[in-house]
Amino acid sequence: MMGQHADGDDIETEADSSALLDAGVGRGRANALRTCLVTRVAQAPSSLIRFVLGPDGSVVPDLRARLPGRGAWLTPTRSVVNEAVKRRAFQRAFKTKDAAAAPDLADRVAEALRADLRQSLSLANKAGCVVAGFAKVESAIGDKAGVSAVIQASDGSADGRRKIVAALHRRHGSAISGIPVIDDLSNEELDMALGRDHVIHAALVAGVGGSGCLARWRRLRSFEGLATTAEEAGPARDGQTVSDLHDD
Repeated sequence: MMGQHADGDDIETEADSSALLDAGVGRGRANALRTCLVTRVAQAPSSLIRFVLGPDGSVVPDLRARLPGRGAWLTPTRSVVNEAVKRRAFQRAFKTKDAAAAPDLADRVAEALRADLRQSLSLANKAGCVVAGFAKVESAIGDKAGVSAVIQASDGSADGRRKIVAALHRRHGSAISGIPVIDDLSNEELDMALGRDHVIHAALVAGVGGSGCLARWRRLRSFEGLATTAEEAGPARDGQTVSDLHDD
């Protein structure tokens, strides 16, 4: 059962609140759906983000749903996380006023998703699924096997971006929208992920490591409400960026 505060916020009964918490994936009911604290829509765990209480009582995002303790789930979008903080949904779900959801919790989730993407890119690189450097990327695009995604530093030069997009057009024509363009990470972040200096251009090539990287990229983009195809993203993917970082 649900009621309302005088200010219109939803409140849950004790039974409702308990039903929204669980012990995480792999513990408890097998294949059970989880319910978002805000939307109340039940979905598979892979479609939500789990949150737990840290030792200090702070609300912590648990991207892999493995941290100990009872967890609460949210639809993985910035707006829903902000709404949960605004409604004090975590305090009610965890049944404690000490559940401290930081005002910038959505920013912390976004940074955790970025870190997850960097780690995934690093693993893909170690698995041999990444080529880096303008010439190698351009060559990989033209190869028979092609590339599964192009990676561009967010602060890379517009000219370099245009050249890579032109190479994609030559190879794929109107089907270019099917090639994801990952341009959410800076030059510094790409250097960190790939363990080398001055990475402006890279690409994912065939291999099992690439699929996990793309899944984490789509999760980050979805959280921020951004497109995941060149066609949806429009002109921003065509190199309209101002930067001093030139081609690698």
